[in-house]
Amino acid sequence: MDASNNGESGDQVGIRVDSNPDDHTDALGSAGSAGNSVLVPGSSHPYGTGAIGQLANGYSSPSSSYRKNVAKMVTDRHAAEYNMRHKNRGKALIFNHEHFEVPTLKSRAGTNVDCENLTRVLKQLDFEVTVYKDCRYKDILRTIEYAASQNHADSDCILVAILSHGEMGYIYAKDTQYKLENIWSFFTANHCPSLAGKPKLFFIQACQGDRLDGGVTMQRSQTETDGDSSMSYKIPVHADFLIAYSTVPGFYSWRNTTRGSWFMQSLCAELAANGKRLDILTLLTFVCQRVAVDFESCTPDTPEMHQQKQIPCITTMLTRILHFRDKQSVPAGRV
Repeated sequence: MDASNNGESGDQVGIRVDSNPDDHTDALGSAGSAGNSVLVPGSSHPYGTGAIGQLANGYSSPSSSYRKNVAKMVTDRHAAEYNMRHKNRGKALIFNHEHFEVPTLKSRAGTNVDCENLTRVLKQLDFEVTVYKDCRYKDILRTIEYAASQNHADSDCILVAILSHGEMGYIYAKDTQYKLENIWSFFTANHCPSLAGKPKLFFIQACQGDRLDGGVTMQRSQTETDGDSSMSYKIPVHADFLIAYSTVPGFYSWRNTTRGSWFMQSLCAELAANGKRLDILTLLTFVCQRVAVDFESCTPDTPEMHQQKQIPCITTMLTRILHFRDKQSVPAGRV
């Protein structure tokens, strides 16, 4: 929820940021009042296990509110777009899981097609792509921790894609399940200052539960026809994240064993066709449209799984428009 700002309109653009004693939080984990946190029933996480909740868990320590974190400003305060004029686009890490040591998990036929297609389109967008295959959890953590420790001053952004099995709030490594927050938390602005103010993109191809979406048939109606832009400023440590899930919480995510998952098929098609033309949120809207409209399960021998639908779920904390412009045609910018 938004904090209440007495006497100020939420529709104002570029208002001066002042310290106002009348500003209050809405009681969910306010600084210095951890005892007021709302505990989700059956959960040890005061903020829940959703995308934003997972990012918040582990950062409610009152002492962290008083630690002064400073990072280099890479974009003017009220710039409409992210600065994508650095020397490099940035690293793209793909964790591709096909085989598992967990006895209940089947091999993910079709995931290599997803991985190859995603690698191709990300290279077209000037990313430096590295693929990690069937990693155990400790190896994933080691890789992520190393990536976060690097100097990203010359990079526009970072991208992480995970292709695996999953369930509500968890995703699987080769040997065990883990919480997605264990990956994101390494890249927050206080932990990775060279990525502060830059986009941090996560694409998750995995189930988030075992519910099915039977869809609804749509029928056509018969009658249808101010301030100094160079001034320093503070940002939240969780700003500039985007997490794109292949499906909504609680539901299955579908994968074709020969053509790959519905979400990755759609994402790669849109990135290939419009990756340098559309901003990322517009592009992901069309990814959602492709998945929602163009795909339907075909399992007539298993009636309960037949003709099912899917819709991706996009969680964004981006603060500006993100365009992957052509590197060759963009002059070097201030970093």
